[in-house]
Amino acid sequence: MTTRRTFLAQAGLIAAGAVIAPKLVSAKASNKVGLQLYSLRDQLPKDVKGVIAQVAKAGYNEVETFGFNKETGYWGLKGKEFSQLLKDNGLTTPSGHYGLDQYLGDGKMDDLNAYIEVANTIGQSHIIIPALNHNFIKTVDDCKGIAEKMNKIAEILKKSGLKLGYHNHNFEWAPVGDTTFYDVVLNNTDPKLVAMEMDIYWVVRAGKNPVEIFEKHPGRFAFVHVKDRDKTNAELNTEIGNGDIDFKTILGKAKLAGIKHFIVEQENYTNIDPYVSITKSASYLKDTLHV
Repeated sequence: MTTRRTFLAQAGLIAAGAVIAPKLVSAKASNKVGLQLYSLRDQLPKDVKGVIAQVAKAGYNEVETFGFNKETGYWGLKGKEFSQLLKDNGLTTPSGHYGLDQYLGDGKMDDLNAYIEVANTIGQSHIIIPALNHNFIKTVDDCKGIAEKMNKIAEILKKSGLKLGYHNHNFEWAPVGDTTFYDVVLNNTDPKLVAMEMDIYWVVRAGKNPVEIFEKHPGRFAFVHVKDRDKTNAELNTEIGNGDIDFKTILGKAKLAGIKHFIVEQENYTNIDPYVSITKSASYLKDTLHV
């Protein structure tokens, strides 16, 4: 995930079929499919209003933000302007990715205060850590220290009506002593205040089983990034349903996991227009997986 770290400085016959078909997300589909706007990072700076309109047209109900800047806001739009743009297109935003290395490193509140203000302005419920400096988690004590700082951030956010979230890549499963950073986070953060955003693609790339993690930590995963893996090149993404990740089985455990938001993210595109790609993924989530 060098690119991201660098950027950060779904009648009778039907009923009968349901008996033998794999159990999908829920009988009560939320119909809330979101898009992580990082998927359109190349397009947004050129025409933020046009891109947001295209996201709504592609079938999305929510967006997850990234790239907020204290001076320029969201691609030149301040918080209130960006919030109005989303409303004009029938979109909401439950969460955003905000780099918190400043607080995690030296405890300074400048960035965090700005994030709290804009998250409340645009109606988000969660501030999500998208990644962190690997130098922060070299030892088990380092990992525990970061988990404790995450609890402190979560307490600060609680006062403003917000919650903290953590988004994984695959480095979280690198051995640290006799454990991993991901296990430390899950075992040492407050489940009431710190939600996990499982990026399913990166869990699979790490050689882990998302369902086993859900079973071990039920209810912890308010968010998932739904991102498929190309069948011929594991380093590439593809449209949901076109790759080799078994989302029917994984998202069939959505209730157990506690998932409330299904967020599509695609980091790269191969011979397909990005807007066609995100439309295909939204359709698969709604029409096939019934989220």
